[in-house]
Amino acid sequence: EVQLVESGGGLVQAGGSLRLSCAASGFSGDDYAIGWFRQAPGKEREGVLGIAIEYESAVYAESVKGRVIISIDRAKSTVYLQMTQFNKENTAEYYCAAEILRGELDYMPPGSEYGAWGEGTQVTVAS
Repeated sequence: EVQLVESGGGLVQAGGSLRLSCAASGFSGDDYAIGWFRQAPGKEREGVLGIAIEYESAVYAESVKGRVIISIDRAKSTVYLQMTQFNKENTAEYYCAAEILRGELDYMPPGSEYGAWGEGTQVTVAS
């Protein structure tokens, strides 16, 4: 069974940065993709990025391009999402999701293409 655990959320000042983590378990290899999503209060879930773990190929949402750094610790099966330049509109619950993927990503999969989800980690941006 695939399990995902997010961490690293909290209170961040506008303009600041945070590093979120997504620890995955239950995969036998690296042939899977991790997606990061966020859902602000009263809004629909929004995709942030998707990354193919085996090839480390990532696709980013336009809203976060240039503001995120994604990294992978294969030994820990953990994906890190470093986000910068937070603004109040980025206050949201941040989720990671996972699905088997053989190959690289050339598009950002929507949430409906992921079968496993974490519980989320809350990020609150203070002005």
